[in-house]
Amino acid sequence: MKITKRAFAGLLLSGAVMATTPAFANICLNSRDIVSTNSKDGRILVFTMKDGRVLRNHLQGACPDLRFNGFVWVLHGNNDICENMQTLRVLKSGEVCQLGKFDPPTMKTPAPMPR
Repeated sequence: MKITKRAFAGLLLSGAVMATTPAFANICLNSRDIVSTNSKDGRILVFTMKDGRVLRNHLQGACPDLRFNGFVWVLHGNNDICENMQTLRVLKSGEVCQLGKFDPPTMKTPAPMPR
């Protein structure tokens, strides 16, 4: 089937030819399921979840004050913390940092039982 330039332009204008969607949606966490967060270097934020998962997020830029001070989430509407979308504000400095991509989750290994 041969499509002429005019017909193809008509398809584009009508929206019949759609852009491809990403293969994977952003990972989102419910803030109520987060047990703790920690950043030792101001570049990676480690999340420990209630179900034992540990997720590492690569912040979109360096956030050096995050190593020394606590932070608050800047939530918009619901309790979801989503990669590449969520921002946080460092308490003392006011520095604003944005989440990047999450690494695949790992399970926290339980401490060995004492004998």
